[in-house]
Amino acid sequence: MNKQTLPGPGAGRHETIMVALLSLGFGLVGLDRFIILPLFPVIMRDLQMNYQDLGNLSAALAMAWGLAALTVGGMVDRLGRKAVLVGSLLLVSALSGLSALAGGLFGLLALRALMGVCEGLFTPAGITVATEVSHPDRRGFNLGVQQALFPVLGLALGPLIAVWLLETLRSWRGVFAVVALPGFLLAWLIHRHYRPELGHLPPASGQPAGAPLPWRQLLRLGNIRLNVLLMFCILACQFVLCAMLPNYLTDHLRLSTMEMASVISAIGIGGFIGQLIVPGLSDLYGRKPAVMLSFAASAALVLLLKMAPAQPWLLFILLFGISFFNCSLTCLTVGPLTGESVPAALLPAATGIVVGLGEVLGGGAAPALAGLVATRFGLPAILYVALGGSLGGLALSTRLKGPREEPSSLPIPDEIPPTVRALPERG
Repeated sequence: MNKQTLPGPGAGRHETIMVALLSLGFGLVGLDRFIILPLFPVIMRDLQMNYQDLGNLSAALAMAWGLAALTVGGMVDRLGRKAVLVGSLLLVSALSGLSALAGGLFGLLALRALMGVCEGLFTPAGITVATEVSHPDRRGFNLGVQQALFPVLGLALGPLIAVWLLETLRSWRGVFAVVALPGFLLAWLIHRHYRPELGHLPPASGQPAGAPLPWRQLLRLGNIRLNVLLMFCILACQFVLCAMLPNYLTDHLRLSTMEMASVISAIGIGGFIGQLIVPGLSDLYGRKPAVMLSFAASAALVLLLKMAPAQPWLLFILLFGISFFNCSLTCLTVGPLTGESVPAALLPAATGIVVGLGEVLGGGAAPALAGLVATRFGLPAILYVALGGSLGGLALSTRLKGPREEPSSLPIPDEIPPTVRALPERG
């Protein structure tokens, strides 16, 4: 294995710029993904949909996201990290804007699924580049920052932006058109500033396009298999709430549209603050204690939410806490827990597997199940699905193993195919 050389001058500034740009990029992905949720009560009336359709729309995007991340995560280096980042962000923005033209459920499902494919490309590439540019002592914190704007723009500001634009433009279609615009500018900025030679991990390898993805073998490394199950539990809680709670608040608790948007914004604010605090604390006190504490707190808060009356301030506090811990768990699972389980050369593939399978199972199947549960048993029943996710994650987190080495120094196991073992280290 080759020695890893130190990044050249300017690495610290490059790290700061790229983490900021990647955070903005992931934030815009969150905005494009979740902007439909506060608009759905209007879309539902306009296009004659029901709660099952809402669950299916969330599931279509999440499952496409997961399948894309699963199948192309190992291709990030072969395609080129810059090309994947820039191209996928451009396509996400374009498809979000095209959602304004949807004339019915089928068209909207197709556009959301295509968006999921592009977001599934962007996610492992963004996490890999954030890991690449980060000094090991700041990796947990930087990965928290990189993912922090996803809940802020998607779930905190997103509902407020959606309602304000809806009232201004008098059309949910105009909202989709407007929120698509910033992604084009950000894609250009990433293209201009990304310099892989200043990273702390190996750059894109140029591996032949026909090399197989060793996902079955990767599932046996470190915490990878457990991370997939943890992601299922995290997303089963978080995305069920994200997808179904706007209707729960307006249809069951009878909050106004603006009250609903204000309450839902707590999900994004809590997630933003949590990802700045908990991953950094895990750098100091360990990943496993941070994960177990977060799952336990999430479960307790979901149970309190089930019993909470229609008081916007109380609902805001409870949702803030749930997202504070759930978004931190997502960051820890796809970031440090995955990055510390595999050699650096296999990080894009491993990240794609964790994100992909987690999205398909937790982000895709769970909202669809919640839509079915809501249709058959009433909206309050969705909270039992969310509670089950948190309790399951708490039980699984007791089996986490700690890292032994830095990912750049971990050996590539013998069972990994030769075409993948050939990935070069820096130097």
